[in-house]
Amino acid sequence: MKVSVVGATGLVGTKMIQVLEERNFPVTELIPVASEKSAGKEVSFKGKKYTVTNMQDAIDRKSDVALFSAGGSASLEWAPKFAAAGITVIDNSSAWRMDASKKLIVPEINADELTASDKIIANPNCSTIQMVTALNPLHTKYKIKRIVVSTYQSVTGTGVKAVTQLMNERKGVKGEMAYPYQIDMNLIPQIDVFTDNGYTKEEMKMVNETKKIMDNSIRVTATTVRVPVMGGHSESVNVEFENEFDLNDVRELLQHAPGVVLNDDIKNLKYPMPIDAHERDEVFVGRLRRDETQEKTLNMWIVSDNLRKGAATNAVQIAEYLMKNKLLAIRK
Repeated sequence: MKVSVVGATGLVGTKMIQVLEERNFPVTELIPVASEKSAGKEVSFKGKKYTVTNMQDAIDRKSDVALFSAGGSASLEWAPKFAAAGITVIDNSSAWRMDASKKLIVPEINADELTASDKIIANPNCSTIQMVTALNPLHTKYKIKRIVVSTYQSVTGTGVKAVTQLMNERKGVKGEMAYPYQIDMNLIPQIDVFTDNGYTKEEMKMVNETKKIMDNSIRVTATTVRVPVMGGHSESVNVEFENEFDLNDVRELLQHAPGVVLNDDIKNLKYPMPIDAHERDEVFVGRLRRDETQEKTLNMWIVSDNLRKGAATNAVQIAEYLMKNKLLAIRK
């Protein structure tokens, strides 16, 4: 199978190539694509070097599937061209997520919606993916009415520039700034730009994507915060259900939920942290407790590696599902 990775030299693109190798995805030819400034660079995959190329070349070489992580504008321009050439695109940007004609997929939840005719498939926002992966089994049993979520998001979600800023500040070195403020020894209650309603785009992504993936009737409100952490995103989630729940049943559901690891043992100070989620594909859940101010409401803590399950791994899992169910048109 010919696989293009668009944005191959970025944090997520690099992680996509790593995950393809780790999961032994059947790549016969890797086609790494990046911007002109990366032309001629090489990436490694299974002991071989591959030279970075451009968008049109990836189309001309007849990729079977293309994993996109090159930003919204590149996706809007090029994903339809790939699709028109018969290439299935799995896009990690926000470009297609809320397009009514495109599927927004978390494999553990709604991969069965996919068909062979889906040529542009949207990968949800990283903070949305981990939240819905943990909440969907609870929604199936108890029916979620409302979610209040506050996030604590890693600098890796912004990209290489933000990681460099954090490391420079730790060393006392002046350099290029990814954020308008210092991030080391600080946190910034703004991710992406503000919209007219006072919420940021990141917050509205969580609202709208959760509804599209799980249930449009769920009310969601979010506050997203950038913190000086690498390794993963964390979320404090307050969930109100229509039906009463038992905490032991909740634990049982989460212990058997696909892609979820329950780490909830406060007697031994066991709970999920970003450092534990780093380079892991699971979504970790802990700090389960009733909201004592309101009936049928649960508090929980959710952590996941935003570059893996929040981006690269979820995209590769979609490709795996398409392949397993013969939904990819593999060309000889």
